[in-house]
Amino acid sequence: MQVVITAVGPDNRGLADPIVHCVTGLGANIAEIQMYDHDEESVFSMLTRIELERSRYEELRQAMAAVSRSTELSIRTWSPDIIDRRPQLAICVTFRPEPALAVLRAIRDGRIKADVKLMIGNREACRGLSEQFEVPWFNIADGSGKTDGAPDDDRMIALCDEHEVDYIILARYMRVLPAASCWKYAGGRIINLHHGLLPSFPGMQPYHEAFASRMLTFGATCHFIVPELDAGCQIIYQSTFMVPPGISRDEVIRRGQQDNEPHCLVEGVRRVVDGEVQLHFNRVVARKPLERA
Repeated sequence: MQVVITAVGPDNRGLADPIVHCVTGLGANIAEIQMYDHDEESVFSMLTRIELERSRYEELRQAMAAVSRSTELSIRTWSPDIIDRRPQLAICVTFRPEPALAVLRAIRDGRIKADVKLMIGNREACRGLSEQFEVPWFNIADGSGKTDGAPDDDRMIALCDEHEVDYIILARYMRVLPAASCWKYAGGRIINLHHGLLPSFPGMQPYHEAFASRMLTFGATCHFIVPELDAGCQIIYQSTFMVPPGISRDEVIRRGQQDNEPHCLVEGVRRVVDGEVQLHFNRVVARKPLERA
């Protein structure tokens, strides 16, 4: 089976050694290693992807817990090869309800074979969706009294850990995740919907930029999150729509938000939870679909 191990913590020498020694001692084959030092923040991050005998998975988890205690690293051990249950999702939202609603409906109708464990928002705009589909709701606004919806990023990760989430779905969640959060759920576990075509139109207003460039084709991108914002090479799925010359920008945005973006996210999430694609060395590659329970 394939296993992804992520480690984040204070930057010190020799942090990678106990992880590597542990997995090789269990007879694992190392398929990928990435390491990064956030020098200014004194943070160490590491991702290790291995192939391991399924019978030794629990032994690996216990060994990684011991490494975490001895090094003070925040370590997560996870496998995308989920065969005895359905993948567990966290849906993160801000203002726009359409993408999250589309995912919830697709799960209800059997098009996405997964379960939503919780919904997380930095605003209250989408709380009604969680109540409609009986999904636990958590507002992670940091409580500082500000009105800008600044989130408590550590609480987001803690909630996902607590609910044993496999994939975090950013359904028009309009906040940039810090690098530490990206590394903690690295390896293709964070799926984002960007409301523009990458890499051509990154940023917060891709409709406006594409319209200003006199484009007649607009689109959305479902992609894996990596620490580099909208890097563009982690694309899971893109969907486009064409408009006639002379159409207003507001109409372009309406069509994109109501129809195209929800479709894009649903298909992207489906491809991931069905095991058709994975992130490998920050590139999306095809996988053989898994047999789910």
